[in-house]
Amino acid sequence: MVATTPDAVASQAVRQKARRQRDDELLVWPDLVFIEFIAAMVFTLAITALSIAINAPLLDRANPAVTPNPSKAPWYFLNLQELLLHMDPALAGVVVPTVALVALGAIPYYDRDNEGQGEWLSTPNAWRLTWIGSIVGSVGSLLLIAWDAQLHVRSFVALTGSEWPAALNFLRNARAIQNDLPWPDAIKSIPLGNILRLDLLGLPAADITLNIPELIVAQILPVSLMIGLPIIFSIVLWKTGEAKTRRDHMIAQFSGFIATYIVLTIIGTAFRGQGMELMLPWQVKMPIS
Repeated sequence: MVATTPDAVASQAVRQKARRQRDDELLVWPDLVFIEFIAAMVFTLAITALSIAINAPLLDRANPAVTPNPSKAPWYFLNLQELLLHMDPALAGVVVPTVALVALGAIPYYDRDNEGQGEWLSTPNAWRLTWIGSIVGSVGSLLLIAWDAQLHVRSFVALTGSEWPAALNFLRNARAIQNDLPWPDAIKSIPLGNILRLDLLGLPAADITLNIPELIVAQILPVSLMIGLPIIFSIVLWKTGEAKTRRDHMIAQFSGFIATYIVLTIIGTAFRGQGMELMLPWQVKMPIS
């Protein structure tokens, strides 16, 4: 009779655990490399088909004395350029991207459940929440862009044949809130030169003024929407029972973020014409070879 020592039992358990972990692993070859190769081939074929179907002629040599209209950033920055049209430039170009990257990096620290770790869409409602988040993010972004571009005003004029009511001018877009509401003159130019003493920091003294309506429209309103709408979205998902775990909420929020990112990129790429005016789909002209 062979006696089984505690060390032998522990060693056997360790070996079995290591074997199970090894069986659950995915190898770089062929599991990962094969998928990447297929993705690269599909991407190459798609780019080739687009280059054949769509005529994209080269323009003349750049002339520093002539600015093209519209003047657009590279396509991968057009989402940020689209944001620049709706809020303060420093907020859209620096603060929002930084906060978004920090928030994305914080997701693993918020979702600390080890169950289904490393798996895509591991919760029972994952696919449903992905679709819900994508629809809410894309539709919500389109509605906000349409409102700021005064599409509701243009639709009202086209359907009724009359001008937009003067009493509702402040609802035309975000800037109309600043320009058409009866703000007191005292809050439009509040001097801060005696409070923010730049000369004490060794910088030239500056005449700094605070415009409360502009602060509300360019900073407070966009920040409130970007923070408040996702919070309301999560509350609705929680109340309706769609999202039951932290991972459910993160899946829905991440899907909404990606949908918003794609919508901003598409709008900035294809639907902004001269003067960065928003064009409707039937107004877009695409050269076809």
